Order: sequence, then structure tokens, then C-alpha cells
Amino acid sequence: MKKLSLACTLALAFAGFASAQTSVTVYGIADAGLVRESGGVAGAVTKISSGVGSASRLGFRGSEDLGNGLVAIFVLELGAKIDTGEIDAAGTIFNRQAYVGLKSAALGALTLGRQDTPYYLTLSNVADPFGTAYAGNIKNLFPTAGSNSRTSNTVVYASPAVHGVSAELAYAFGEQAGSSIAGRQAGVALAYAGGPLNVRLGYNNRNNDITAATGAAMTPPVAAASRDSARNAVIAANYDLGVAKVYGAFGRDKGPNSAPLPNANNPYGGVKPTATTDGAQYLAGASVPALGGTIMASYISKDDRTALNQDATQLGVAYSYPVSKRTNLYTAYAKIRNKNGAGYTVGNNAEAGTGDAAFNLGVRHSF
Repeated sequence: MKKLSLACTLALAFAGFASAQTSVTVYGIADAGLVRESGGVAGAVTKISSGVGSASRLGFRGSEDLGNGLVAIFVLELGAKIDTGEIDAAGTIFNRQAYVGLKSAALGALTLGRQDTPYYLTLSNVADPFGTAYAGNIKNLFPTAGSNSRTSNTVVYASPAVHGVSAELAYAFGEQAGSSIAGRQAGVALAYAGGPLNVRLGYNNRNNDITAATGAAMTPPVAAASRDSARNAVIAANYDLGVAKVYGAFGRDKGPNSAPLPNANNPYGGVKPTATTDGAQYLAGASVPALGGTIMASYISKDDRTALNQDATQLGVAYSYPVSKRTNLYTAYAKIRNKNGAGYTVGNNAEAGTGDAAFNLGVRHSF
């Protein structure tokens, strides 16, 4: 409650400042839906969930013109649960994004803080017709859990676009005592956007080493270890045909912690599934304007290339209908088929899911 009170105080303070300075904006998303999940060992569950389409949030963004084309920028963004009114991550406030930096139209932007990885932005902005929303989204089978999506203590440089080509470089400091590389993470993206075509390559590399000091502070204590790094790469593209937009993506993962399971709680019982350390993913999808809204569909295949061969496939379909410029209604359904004891689940934007099938019906409002 103290953290929530602090967030409210900050919101009022920033709102007051925004009224006097047009360079500061208060924004957010309120999203909630009815979710029906089935197929897990615990049985079917029906619930109201927050963030089914887009994670509910409250944010503050601002800029200051420093002259000569240079602008100071910042973003502070907290996640909230519409179904309960709680902060969506215990022990944090601005857990979604929190960064400050400088931006120039000619030179690009340099930002410091908690930020999305170039790898995750490739999945969400280019690869997935669902935009990582609803049941059936790309996060169910492409690895986005943990630091694959967002990292703290990160420096990001985003270049300006030149003839449609742009790039991003990211480096997250591991901040483990006694080592400059243990726990560090580096990422890069290269993109082209021109006319109806968008293409983007994203890469992520995370060091899995643990120093003696860091291991001793963990609960329970963990011995110092030198481990192979986790590597994730994805190439994605979409093309607007006018009557439809088509999507395709191929991802490759290698090393420990490269593809943590979205739901690691053994949702189907029996022998607990093992997260792959050598895998590949394929996506084919489309979005089609229809019935006053947009129909989205995708097929995703997960290829576990370890000896366990725990493969999976997912088929998903969704429909979004705009009631206004800020509000849309949506519904979605997806089904996963696991093989050889795989444990993948149908989640949505904010939840990992509990079974191999899910239905969503909800509303999203942005402000």
C-alpha cells in the first residue's frame, strides 16, 4: 500500500507539472478481460485478468529542448493490475521502463536505465501479428521470459534512420562484485522500413557467470560458477499487401537460460518439462481488416533440438474492434500441442497461462 500511495503521489505531482509544461505527458493503458484456460493438471480456470491485450500501466514521459537539435528525454512507467488494483511486480514501482537520456534527429538517442531489449522489440514490433497481445501471441513459444524482454542498468543507443535503415545497441551491466562481465547482457538490432516492408534482425547475449560474492548473497547460497552464455537471435519481417499484412519470423536459441519456460511450475504434472538449451522457432501469420476491426492469426512451431525433443506448435486467432480512437474490444483463442513431455502454455500479454488452450474476451482503453 505504501508503494501504491507513493505512485499516486508521483502521479499527482507529474500531472501538476504537466499542466505548466507541455513537454511532460501523463499516459497509460487500462486493460482487463475474461480469461478461460484449460488443459492443465489443475483443471480449467475462469478469471478476470489485467493486461490481456496490453499490460495495464501508468507512465510519465517528457522532453526538454536543449538547443542545437539536442533534446533531453525521460520515461517512468509502472505496471498495474486492473483486476486487483495492485502494482504488478512486488518490490518495484517503475518496473516497466525507467530511463533518461539525450536525443538528436541527426545523431540518434542515448538512454540509460531499465529498457526493452532490441531482441524483444523485434518480436513485438515486427514479428507478431498479435503485437504480443492476447492468447496465441508470440511469447508463448518464442523465449521472452526474464531478461530477454527487459533489462535494468542498461545503456541503449538507437541510431537515426538513413534511407530506411536503423540500428540499436544495448548493454546491461551485470553489477556483480569482483567481475566486469558476470551477468552482463548485450543486444543489437538492425532494421529496414520502407513502404510496405519492415524487416528486423535482433540478437541478445547474456553472460551466465556467477561470482563468489554474488553467489554467497543468494538464497540459498550458490557457488561461484563460469557458465556458457545464453544467445538468442531472431529475424522477422512483415509486408502490407493492402488487403492484408503478412508476417514471418525465425528464431534461434542456444545455451543455458536462453529459453526459460513461461510457466515453470509443471502445469501438466508428471515429469517436469526441461527448458531447451538448443532450439528454434518459426512463425507465419497475418492480420486482415474485416468487419470494422482487425482479424489476426498465426501459426508457431517450436523445435527443441536437444535429445529430449520437446517440441510444440501453436495456432491462434484474435479479433479486435475499435469502439473509438482510444478504446477497443477484443476476443482471442489459441491452442498449443505439446510433444514428448513439453510444458508450453497458452498465456496472454501479462500472464504465462496454466493450460494448453485459452479464450479471451476483454476491453482495452488508452489515455
